[in-house]
Amino acid sequence: MNMQRPDVDTFPQRDDANKALAVLRAWARSATPEEVADLDPAIARLLPESEVSNYPALARAFPEDFAVDEAYRASLPDLQNGPSSLIRGAKQHLQHVGISNFRLPIRFHARDDDDLRLETSVTGTVSLEAGKKGINMSRIMRSFYKHAQKTFSFEVIEAALKDYISDLDSFDARIQMRFSYPMKIKSLRSDLEGFQYYDIALELVEKNGQHRKFMHLDYVYSSTCPCSLELSEHARQTRGQLATPHSQRSVARLSVEVLGHDCLWFEDLIDMARAAVPTETQVMVKREDEQAFAELNAANPIFVEDAARLFCQRFLADERIGDFRIVASHQESLHSHDAVSVLTEGPTFAADSLDPKLFNTLFHAG
Repeated sequence: MNMQRPDVDTFPQRDDANKALAVLRAWARSATPEEVADLDPAIARLLPESEVSNYPALARAFPEDFAVDEAYRASLPDLQNGPSSLIRGAKQHLQHVGISNFRLPIRFHARDDDDLRLETSVTGTVSLEAGKKGINMSRIMRSFYKHAQKTFSFEVIEAALKDYISDLDSFDARIQMRFSYPMKIKSLRSDLEGFQYYDIALELVEKNGQHRKFMHLDYVYSSTCPCSLELSEHARQTRGQLATPHSQRSVARLSVEVLGHDCLWFEDLIDMARAAVPTETQVMVKREDEQAFAELNAANPIFVEDAARLFCQRFLADERIGDFRIVASHQESLHSHDAVSVLTEGPTFAADSLDPKLFNTLFHAG
């Protein structure tokens, strides 16, 4: 027996498509944009002079009266605290992840019992385990802000650090606070006074449950080349030729670990730097001060190697200082390059490799 099977797979022809399109457009003319989108948002693209609309119709006015409750908050997506399956790249432990350069006014206590409120740039980081996607970085700021009205010390920084280690469920963490610290400095001879500003950073690191405290200072000074000084004097003495030795603005970045319970004040570290290299750049200068500065430089000619060793000598003599690093840059007026030196004491700052941009950052404009 032969059985005829109807051809159910017949492919629609162009005429069929034209008829269907005409029916669709006839229906769409009387339908609302929402009804069109509900059937299929792509239909709007087939309709002449019709705009593609979202479905449902979205409110464009800001909802000023909308209040967030706990149930709504719990419904919000939180990608950073998602499962480890969302991790991109190697599932590797991160030593530091966080935020840098969030700024706020912080009150600091000076050695003379005055308090100063200074704009401070804060960096806060925590470690991140290999199996965690990320952290909620705003928690670092919120934890820090709980302490922002206090007069800051390493003890207060430690309290802030503990808070955000707890909030973020991390093991290791760091806080670094950078600011420009003013000190009133007398001129060399005219008895005038002016404010010198010092770039300082405080740093507290917690690793494996142990706290370590660090202080960083950029000290700006003048360096007169000893070789140039001797050659200038030789020209004067042997040929009666006026000559001047070359000097240049120089910067030392001094980083020290703070040990023990005795306070190492900002002013103490600055005083140590000035005692080691007394040719600090000046604030207020009259003619007698300029002459005095020339005499001071002549009495303290210094190569960049000398500078590092002189700072080192002061730090080794102070029991409040543990490991340290000295990075010096003499920004030459004779050469078109700078003279630099690095000296480290202890394992903390020892490194076989240096940041390629390190010496470029030792530049202080007036």
